[in-house]
Amino acid sequence: MLFLSWHRPSRKDQAACLNSCKDGEFNYDAKYKGATQKSPFSGERANDLKRDGFVTNHASVKLGSGKDVFLDGKKALQNWRHFQLPWAFVDASTPILEGTKVCVCAHELVAWIMNPLQVLYVDAKEPPKFPSRVDQNNHQQQAAFAFGSGTLRGHMLAGEEKFAVEWREDDSVWYEISSFAKPANFLSFAGYPVARLQQKMFAKQSLAAMERAVRQGSVDIHSQSAFSALHHRHPCT
Repeated sequence: MLFLSWHRPSRKDQAACLNSCKDGEFNYDAKYKGATQKSPFSGERANDLKRDGFVTNHASVKLGSGKDVFLDGKKALQNWRHFQLPWAFVDASTPILEGTKVCVCAHELVAWIMNPLQVLYVDAKEPPKFPSRVDQNNHQQQAAFAFGSGTLRGHMLAGEEKFAVEWREDDSVWYEISSFAKPANFLSFAGYPVARLQQKMFAKQSLAAMERAVRQGSVDIHSQSAFSALHHRHPCT
């Protein structure tokens, strides 16, 4: 099964792709389902994946520091800002909920390929509501938002990918991508060197997209604050 389009896939095209795939019909070994939740991979799990032909990937970038940066990063991730690239995209209205099927559209040479996935898990640790960065027990705030998706039958690759925004104990905020993958069919096996280059290119561009999204969020917040201050000094009514 291969989902191709000679034009940028419409929502109707993407829906047809996803409707052709059964819920939970993943194209990789069930023993690895959800393995990205504990990534980056190391030790026995990393060895098992390598032995079964999977290649693991990990990339990260510091987005900034503080609660506002975390919230901007989380919002960007929920709106698929990390996957809005010139050559690849996900419909930004796709809900990030466990069980949701996702259509990743990627431009390959003269055609677009639609790759079906399904959200396996959503992990969310919300930041404390109090304003101080340190709580009563002198523990620094920490929060995270992450989700992982597994490839369904019809996807060119087999494996999982996780995207996460984490507010760490040192107050820094990071965006991370972790994945494991291998060719799912003869066509993807033949073109796997190109697929590996695309994975690296995607990681680089996705990190940059998240940095831009967070910067834009900060600009919007500062603009709103400036407008509120001006309105307070010189009210129109």
